[in-house]
Amino acid sequence: MHQRTFWGALVLATALAGFAFAVSTPRSADPAAPPTREDRKVTDSSKPSPAELKQKLTPRQFHVTQEAGTEPPFRNEYWNEHRDGIYVDLVSGKPLFSSLDKFDSGCGWPSFTKPLAAEEVVEKRDASLGMIRTEVRSSAVDSHLGHVFEDGPADRGGLRYCINSAALRFVPVADLEQEGLGRLLPLFGKAAAAPKEELATLAGGCFWGMEDLLRKQPGVLGTEVGYTGGLVANATYEHHEGHAEAVRIRYDPTKTTYEALLRFYFRMHDPTTLNRQGNDMGSSYRSAIFFHSEAQRQAAEKVKAEVDASGKWKRPLVTEITAAGPWWRAEEYHQDYLIKHPGGYTCHWVRD
Repeated sequence: MHQRTFWGALVLATALAGFAFAVSTPRSADPAAPPTREDRKVTDSSKPSPAELKQKLTPRQFHVTQEAGTEPPFRNEYWNEHRDGIYVDLVSGKPLFSSLDKFDSGCGWPSFTKPLAAEEVVEKRDASLGMIRTEVRSSAVDSHLGHVFEDGPADRGGLRYCINSAALRFVPVADLEQEGLGRLLPLFGKAAAAPKEELATLAGGCFWGMEDLLRKQPGVLGTEVGYTGGLVANATYEHHEGHAEAVRIRYDPTKTTYEALLRFYFRMHDPTTLNRQGNDMGSSYRSAIFFHSEAQRQAAEKVKAEVDASGKWKRPLVTEITAAGPWWRAEEYHQDYLIKHPGGYTCHWVRD
């Protein structure tokens, strides 16, 4: 036999052997038997169009995920991958399988004993080869992933999720944090990094209305209303002489910026009225930015000057810019007031 013909026949035989192994133990051999799990509907309506997917995916990836194709055994990216990490849906990016549940089945495709979360996959009856198998698809975007069989390790549940590499993307443990999957680090005995956050403290009238608008901004992690900027210790609503009603904002600097918060701040209150906001009068209702660093001070001066020069406000800005000092949390009934009392009093709204 010619050498090229010999090796071609050997590769074909290997592929057929692997394919036969993959379908030898279907999840349910009885055509009348219902699937072991109820079929679930696709949950994400934002699936890219076929045209978009053809631009994004290789021909093999498109064939596997969109046309329920099967890649060759032993000639795919992850069948022999042994690094720790997470396998995500190639199309949606959602985490599907963990290396901790991966095992060497000998079939030539990546094999797992279970998905990371049952709700991330859909199991469907597949009679395409004249026998009943259980197809596995991603619940997010309905991509074909592979099949599940009942010939997996008995001591780990007895299932074998036989998945095409072309339907997956592998994320090593070292890259989980930067890929937004840091919450899965504890699976590998590693602590997830604490979320990044910074503080901003702003005053501009009744803190109820300010908080209600600020909490909805992108990157805001949490808000709290209180008193600051005065000389009275342990300030309360009844006794906060010199203090401004203010909002302390915790935000993620990777998702928004201090300047972005300030630009919104100058749209949500009138920074041209001294010690007043709407019908509320007194120094408690002054416009003030309490900076927590030199960088924040510089940003506040810059944004205030730009807004002042823009002509959006017809009178000069009177916003105070001063260093943040002691903070006194307001009474609990003030916190999230407009969530507790929808339609309650506010003098804040967003200007164009």
